[in-house]
Amino acid sequence: MNKRKQIVIPEEVVMSKIYEIRGKKVMIDSDLAELYGVETKRLKEQVRRNHERFPERYMFELTIEELNTLRSQIATSKKGRGGTRYLPMAFTEHGILQLANALKSGMAIQMSIRIIDVFVRMREMLLTQKDLLLEMEEIRKKVSGQDEKIALIFSYLKQFIK
Repeated sequence: MNKRKQIVIPEEVVMSKIYEIRGKKVMIDSDLAELYGVETKRLKEQVRRNHERFPERYMFELTIEELNTLRSQIATSKKGRGGTRYLPMAFTEHGILQLANALKSGMAIQMSIRIIDVFVRMREMLLTQKDLLLEMEEIRKKVSGQDEKIALIFSYLKQFIK
């Protein structure tokens, strides 16, 4: 029986590479290439060779404005030495799965499964917190006299969810 070595990358590392762009949770091509153990240009080559697998709802190229916003958030290099010559590609959860199919390496498949698991876990956490917030809103409506303290707690919870 052929046992492959399992990739162990902490969930926090994967989560730190997920951004919200155009209202979607996405990962950037260079981060995915790093996780998959391939060069970014090789990853982009496979996307271009398999463009039919990547409709815009699965993958899109960032605009210059989006790239500048992203750079300010994560302090990446500017144009020039060490920067990128092409706009990065952003992949949704479904695009990440398609990317594993296009790359076809064992590591890419394992890593995609790991990333998808993180996306699912994030969604579950968000739903749990949203339900908790709704329950607490109902309790707040029933409690009087402590409005300022309760309002402060709710503002903290809402910031946490965002």
